[in-house]
Amino acid sequence: MKDTATVKIFLAQGSPTSVRTAELSNWTGKAVAGPRSQIEEILKREEANKPGVYFLTGVNPETGRDKVYIGEAEVIRNRIKGHMAKDFWKTIVFFVSKDENLTKAHIKYLEGKLIETAKSVGRFELENAQSSGSHLPESDAADMDIFLFKMEQLLPILGQEFLKPVVKHEASKKKTNLLYCEIKNVKAVGRQTDNGFVVLKDSEAVLEERPSTQKYQYAKNLRKTLRDENIVEEKNDRLLFASDYEFSSPSAAAAVIHGGQANGLTSWKDSKGISLKQKEEKDIQQLNALDS
Repeated sequence: MKDTATVKIFLAQGSPTSVRTAELSNWTGKAVAGPRSQIEEILKREEANKPGVYFLTGVNPETGRDKVYIGEAEVIRNRIKGHMAKDFWKTIVFFVSKDENLTKAHIKYLEGKLIETAKSVGRFELENAQSSGSHLPESDAADMDIFLFKMEQLLPILGQEFLKPVVKHEASKKKTNLLYCEIKNVKAVGRQTDNGFVVLKDSEAVLEERPSTQKYQYAKNLRKTLRDENIVEEKNDRLLFASDYEFSSPSAAAAVIHGGQANGLTSWKDSKGISLKQKEEKDIQQLNALDS
């Protein structure tokens, strides 16, 4: 039986994108989330005066990749004030305990586990990849693992998916779902996901970048990041994906494969040569026919 849960979300200002809290039934934890533009209101809340773990998320302007800072604090409010100089983050989420049973050792344990998980998932860049962690008695560690599981359930509901595993190749073998991008005798295989576009392991990308990357450096920076993290490796006259990798869009994936700007809607095609753009246009035509 799948784990089921009842979620209670409170919109403190009536807006789903503003300050909000989230709780699960029969759980002592509580989440507070909101945009950086509302940080004053967020830090005024009673929960911000408690110990807990927090996440600051945004986009790295140099690489265009999503980025997260994972931290812990005995007083959330005080620690967040010290992060205002970091300009990449745009949203904050933090978790505390309603029964006030989270100790310094507990939150350090959670921070260590969270950083470890985020690194293994590889969906976001990590602003802080080091954590001292904490050793806990067996019973306490078991309690904190349950606390961590509940956090992982709530984070996607609050718009944060840095702990969500990337779609694996084994789950992507349905030929009808696969799309192909070919250029200069290199070939990449991928598929659309709920969060963007996954390029599968063993896909290829051109080795040389287009001159246009000097002006439009997004593709250049992203390719450098993928090489630095050993997600793509140079092999003979091309780059080879060493693992599956999820991009924010089909165009971002195509840009890496082409070595410069590319339109993902026309670059990615199914086994019959039908592009994403053509497929979407066909879907819209069918919807219009149903409405008429």
